[in-house]
Amino acid sequence: MSRIRDLHIGWMKDPAYRAEYDALEGEFALAAALIRARANAGLTQAQLAERMGTKQEVVARWEGGKVLPSTRTSRG
Repeated sequence: MSRIRDLHIGWMKDPAYRAEYDALEGEFALAAALIRARANAGLTQAQLAERMGTKQEVVARWEGGKVLPSTRTSRG
């Protein structure tokens, strides 16, 4: 079975894949910073969500890179 890391290395040789991957660099960096800050604060996703006035699922989506944080994020 192929490992994702090994597949990624091969895919990075494809200019189209590399361009799309590079375009997402800022989003990857933001997700990593969110995870690192939350972990350094010793908070769970649920605890962070409560402090921010949102839901744990929202924090999980941010950390997973599925959506970008917004200053307009509500309870949902």
